[in-house]
This record gives sequence, structure tokens and C-alpha cells, in this order.
Amino acid sequence: MTQPLKGTLVLDLTHVLAGPFAAKTLGDLGARVIKVEPPGRGDDARAFPPFKGEKSAYFAAINHGKASIALDLEEDADRATFDRLLARADVLLENFRPGVLERLGYGWASLNQRHPSLILGSVSGYGQTGPDAKRPAYDVIVQARGGVMSLTGEAAHAPVRAGAAIGDIAAGMYLAQGVLAALFDRTSTGKGRRIDISMLDCQVAMLDHAVAMASATGTVPGPTGARHPAVAPADAFQASDGAFVITAGNDALFETLCLTLDLPLADDPRFATNRARVDNARLLKRLIEAVTLGATRGHWIAKLTAAGVPVARMQDIGEVLKDPQIAARNMIVDVLDRNGRPAFKAAGNPIKLSDAEDRTTRGPAPDLDGNRGEILRWLDGA
Repeated sequence: MTQPLKGTLVLDLTHVLAGPFAAKTLGDLGARVIKVEPPGRGDDARAFPPFKGEKSAYFAAINHGKASIALDLEEDADRATFDRLLARADVLLENFRPGVLERLGYGWASLNQRHPSLILGSVSGYGQTGPDAKRPAYDVIVQARGGVMSLTGEAAHAPVRAGAAIGDIAAGMYLAQGVLAALFDRTSTGKGRRIDISMLDCQVAMLDHAVAMASATGTVPGPTGARHPAVAPADAFQASDGAFVITAGNDALFETLCLTLDLPLADDPRFATNRARVDNARLLKRLIEAVTLGATRGHWIAKLTAAGVPVARMQDIGEVLKDPQIAARNMIVDVLDRNGRPAFKAAGNPIKLSDAEDRTTRGPAPDLDGNRGEILRWLDGA
């Protein structure tokens, strides 16, 4: 079984999350990833908790399976080594602030002239163009400016950051998509491309319903808690021992839900269509909870699942790690140490491909400059 990116060399100049996540995704698809880090300190994420001994579990979760070489791109000897790596690379990923790569002598025009088949993937807070291109940004900054925080949380409370780092992760996902598109294009043209990913752009790209609502109706959407703004019922509902979620996304499912809960609502004009159910979502929730409060989550999840209604328990991360469906899909993997022993847990690869191995373990996260010797020997052809 062959991974689709086997034989592809990615140089990863990025740090913290968005860029390293893209590089990890490419590595999970078979690419060889060499992480080029600043000497002395390396990637900032090496200092992020939690730690196991002296090693960051955060860093390991995003950088497993990569090799590391420390290079100062302002020093002639290290630049010479980096140039030799570039001559063999298919992809270079970077997340410097716009202008830094040019100052170092590795701007797109220069790289494309010297290495016309090289693909350059850049990710930054605001992208390479626009009035704010050179402003710094982090995950919470783009969640706030991109409008995502205005939709997250409960209406009666202040906006909150999404619990996952979607500002970084979404940018990393789009960067990986751009690289894959450029690699595909190169098979016919032989030419590389520059990919310009803005974290802020990626937040706007995820505002599917919100953009449609604000532009079509003039109404600015706000937070709705667990409730979906365009589908009803699609919300968290209380049982006798806590909350669980139900989504009945069409009329047939709503009718099945009503039959299962013994609620005579399917023909009620207030709930006869999804549009009517959305308009009366709060009332509908009260009517459903008048029934669901009478039994446990387990009771309702079993009963609704048997009827074919989408339903789920709201799990914490500890429960996610033990979920048999997630385990069956190989979505929690072991990151090994240098001796081949499990050292950390990390999320698996959600991209399942036929005739490609879905490994249950990942190689170790590299020590800073820990692969210098083998990389230099490879460059020398030894």
C-alpha cells in the first residue's frame, strides 16, 4: 500500500500551529517533512504545555514524524545548507510575516526563478496583500475579527472563543488543500505555484449561514448556543441526567422524532415545515424537553437511534478518547519515542484512502536539530 505523497519532500519553515498542521497533514499522506527551525530555541510550540518530562505533548501532537534541522537563514553556511535542501524540495511552507521571506532572499520571485517547479505555501494572519498584511495575528485575533466569536456562545453572555483553535486549524487545512492543488497542477505544467493563505480569510470562508443571512436579510446573526440557526430541531435538549443533542434536519425525520417521542406536532402548522420550526424553535424545544426530561440520556439516545433519528451524547475529551467509533476509525494514535515506545497520544488522519495504510502509530516528534547528521549525509549522497 502506497501513500499518495510518497517521494514528496516538504520543507517546513513554519512554527506553532497553522503551518505545522498543514505540514503534518501532508506528512500523514506520505510526504517526507523536514522541519527547519531557528537554532537555540526552535519552534515556539516546544515550550507549550502540557509536558511529559521535558517534552511538549502539544508540540508532539502537531510535529510527529518530521525531521528537524536547525538553520540560521542569516548565516552564510546555514543558507548554503538550506539552498541544497531547496534544490531537492517539492514544497516550502512558511508563516513569516509578509516581507520577511523577501528580506531573507527567498521571496517568491527569487525562488520561482531558481526553482521553477517548487511550490511555496505561505500562511499569515492577513495574507500577503491588503492594508493589514503586515499586522501580527493569533488564533483568537482572527476568530474575533472574522466574526466567528460573535456567533459562539449564548446570547445572554459575552462572545467566546471556540474551544478548538479553528483560526489556526482552518488555515492549516486550506493551506494543505492549496498545496495538493498545486502538486496536481504541476503534473501537467511542470511549474510551481505560490499559495497565499490568510487566517482571517479562512474564518470568513467558514461563515456559511451567517454571510447568507446578513447579506440576504440585513439581519446580523448573533450567538445561538447549541442551536443551529437554519435547522430545527437541531439543539441540545435536557434529559433527566443531563443534556444530549438531536437533529431532525428534514420533514421526514421530524415526523419520526414526533412519533418516537409520542408528540403530536408533525401536522401542527407551527412546525409543519423547517421554516416554521426555525421560527418557533424556542417553543419547539420546550415541548420536546417536556418529554425528554422524563427519562435519561441513555434511554433517549437508544430509542432515537433505533428509530433512525440523528442523536448524540455531548462527550468531554476523556470520553472521546474512549469512544469505540473513534477508535474503530483509528482517530487516536500513539506517537512513539526514539525507542519505539508510545510516548504521547495524537489525533489520527481523518483522510481515509483506499490502498493506503492508515497507521496506528506515528514516528517521534523530532528533537531540535536532532536529524542534522542524517539530513547532511542524505544531501551528500551517502
